[in-house]
Amino acid sequence: MLRIAKQTRLTPDDIIDKASSYFGRKGEGLEEKDRNGCCISFEGAGGYVTVTVADENDHRIVDVETREFEYQAKHFLKTL
Repeated sequence: MLRIAKQTRLTPDDIIDKASSYFGRKGEGLEEKDRNGCCISFEGAGGYVTVTVADENDHRIVDVETREFEYQAKHFLKTL
C-alpha cells in the first residue's frame, strides 16, 4: 500500500475529473466505485485507488492511497 500527497492550485472539480480520466475505464480501466466533491475511489485488477482533495487557503492538497497501482499513483500526481 502507498499513500502520497501533493499540493496544487487546480480546483477540486478539476482534480476529481483528472483522476476519473486517468484511473477510470478510459485510462487504467478501473471501475469507479464512489465519487463526490472531495474524493473519488476506484477498484479493479486486485487493487484500489482513492483520491482525496482537501481545500487549503490558496491551494489544494491531493492525497492518493493505493494498492497495486503505486507507479500509476505517482505518475498521476506528477500530471497535476
